[in-house]
Amino acid sequence: MKKHNFSSGPAILPQSVMQEAAEAVIDFNGMGLSILEISHRSKEFVAVMDEAQALTKELLGLSEDYSVLFLTGGASSQFYMTAMNLLDSTETAAIIDTGNWSAKTIKENRLFGHITVVASSKADDYKHIPKTFELPDNAKYLHITTNNTVMGTQFQEIPTVDIPLVADMSSDIFSRKIEVEKYGLIYAGAQKNMGPAGTTMVIVRKDMLGTMERQIPTMLDYRTHVNKGSMFNTPPVFPVYVSMLTLRWLKANGGIEAMEKINIAKAELLYNEIDNNPNFEGRVAKADRSLMNVTFMATTPEAEAKFFKLCEEHLISGIKGYRTIGGFRASIYNAMPMSSVEHLVSVMKMV
Repeated sequence: MKKHNFSSGPAILPQSVMQEAAEAVIDFNGMGLSILEISHRSKEFVAVMDEAQALTKELLGLSEDYSVLFLTGGASSQFYMTAMNLLDSTETAAIIDTGNWSAKTIKENRLFGHITVVASSKADDYKHIPKTFELPDNAKYLHITTNNTVMGTQFQEIPTVDIPLVADMSSDIFSRKIEVEKYGLIYAGAQKNMGPAGTTMVIVRKDMLGTMERQIPTMLDYRTHVNKGSMFNTPPVFPVYVSMLTLRWLKANGGIEAMEKINIAKAELLYNEIDNNPNFEGRVAKADRSLMNVTFMATTPEAEAKFFKLCEEHLISGIKGYRTIGGFRASIYNAMPMSSVEHLVSVMKMV
């Protein structure tokens, strides 16, 4: 029997997408070949890549000033690739530190230029999003992690600044409307809200590139992949295909505006139960709660043990909190149906 999958990633995908992807593993588009074995240079796969890029531009409202890339290495590679491509050794970037992933970004960015942490919630164990900060006069860009999967916080208001934003959107891309013009670069690992593990989307404004003196290795230079349409080397064919199917599904279901309304409703249902059930309590500031990763704790060890047991009995998977945090985390990405959130809430009421 199919479980209710609240895993933070690799995460839930739409059932229709998984069905079509499974069929393509056997026979892709009636070719008599699997999607896993066709040439990435074939017209059939080139069409997949073209459609994935076109759907991204359509759904996000991207102009021709932006390129859409499908790369490998996960968001972790983008922690350094962003600075390698955007920041000269004598230049300064600003970063807001809101948790594990932004802390890793700070570490990697410092290998390539000067980094100023303009705000941090580390002293509060990352339980809130800093609201005030002052940018250095010479900052080239401001890096933010829009949603924090570990602690369950999210920027509910994206900063408005006079420099480009560089954003890690791995866990909330396509989940809500964004003001694209604020961003110089966006990156996102596919495995949380877009597709399977194995590809990473990068959206880069073209005028951000080629402004530095350093030499960049060919494979790590965004311009290589812009010029070759993400086909400089063999791309991750299957993850790109499944991501394209997911983008098709998103468009067919009303696009980002429709998805945002559903995501708000799912989160409200779950947070209301956390706030009103004496056996549970939220982990982070209410104003900064994530719509994607709902983190909470049991108020007693007995309630925690009982809830874990009930989840197992009622086919709820992936509910355990991050390994260094504990408690519970329910990831309710785009593909998570309201019925599964309702099921989780009904089990919480049994504790």
